Formats: sequence, C-alpha cells, structure tokens
Amino acid sequence: MESITILYVEDELSLGKITNDTLKKNGFNVIWAKDGKEALEIILKSKIDIAVIDIMMPKLDGFNLVIEIRKTNNLLPILFLTARVLTEDVIKGFEIGGNDYMKKPFSIEELIIRIKELVKRNKISNPLNTYLIGKYTFNYVRMEITLQDQKISLTHRENEIIKRLYLKTNEIVSRTEILIDLWGDDSYYNGRSLDVFITKIRKYFSEDQSIAIKNIRGVGYKLIVS
Repeated sequence: MESITILYVEDELSLGKITNDTLKKNGFNVIWAKDGKEALEIILKSKIDIAVIDIMMPKLDGFNLVIEIRKTNNLLPILFLTARVLTEDVIKGFEIGGNDYMKKPFSIEELIIRIKELVKRNKISNPLNTYLIGKYTFNYVRMEITLQDQKISLTHRENEIIKRLYLKTNEIVSRTEILIDLWGDDSYYNGRSLDVFITKIRKYFSEDQSIAIKNIRGVGYKLIVS
C-alpha cells in the first residue's frame, strides 16, 4: 500500500511524541506541528493525505485551523482528536468540515484504523479527481499534471491556482481573490509572488499551443483553452 502522509497537530509534547513515534513505526509518514499556525504553513507547502488535529492549541485553535483549511481545500480528510467531549463541540467539528471525531484518551489501534478508512473513503468518493486541460491531465488530489509520459509535481499553491483557473476556464479569475485565499492578503509583495507562480504554470503547459493564461490587467487571469 502507498504510504500515507499525516499532518498531526498536537501541542501536548508527551502525547504528541508517543503518537508521532507510534504512527511512524506503523509505516506512516508523519509531519508533527505543535500549533495551528505552524500546521497551516505546512498545509500550504506540503502534500498531505490526512490531517489529525487537536482543538485546544496555541496561536490558532483546531476549529479555526480547519475553517482556514476548508477555504482552499475541500478534499483533505480531517480527523479531530481532542479532549473536547461536549456534544456541541462534536457537532461543530463536523459542521465546519471535519470528517471524523475521536475523543481522548484514545486507542492508537483505533486511530490507525480510522486514518486508513478515511484516506480510502476519500479516494473512493472522489474518483473524478482528474481534469483534462488541452492535452494535459491535471490531478488535483495527487497535485500533478501529466502529458503522455511527462509528469510535473505541483506545490500546494500551484495546485490551487490551476484548480481555480480550470474551474473558470475562459472566464476571469480575480487576482485579489487568489491572493487573499492563498496568501492571506493582496499586498504588493504577495502580488509579485503570484506573478512568479503564473509564469511557472505557463511553462508547465507550454507544450500545448491551444492553452494560454492571459493576464487581464488590473483584474486577474483567464485560462483559455481553444
């Protein structure tokens, strides 16, 4: 089975170390974040199969972390692993985009089973995760584009930008909307960074002359597939 990469978000060091080490011993790739802000930064730059998130954390709590994740990623399976046991907390966890909820103390064996099941269910429930853009195949879940035997792995931001352009093919995608969604604000420096990403994405699709990404000055970008 292909190795599963877990984003594990837990600020309690003793519990975090035990869980992190045990998951790794069971064959998982684990990225351990100690607070919500660190976790959000990891989400933006890493390819993750599932997030296991505590709620009570410094800097950015688990609920607000998931709200931020769901602004740009609706496909990532999320499992809350928390001491918050009130019914209203469980309900809120599901309402904001959680896929499962386990209460502490927990069985590591049960956690492993739930992680595998959520990842499996996600792959089954999202079979149409590939999109044709001209001669290219874009796989949003795997974060890659392919052309025949050529494969390009994408960063999180590249992946999200391409998805937004694709969903509005031949329509304008707001520059400000992309910046706020993926960078957090539309400052000049973030705008320059976005320009670099667009230039790289154009190169990725350069083998197909029917594809163009137009810069609509002062407004945004348009993916044109003729």
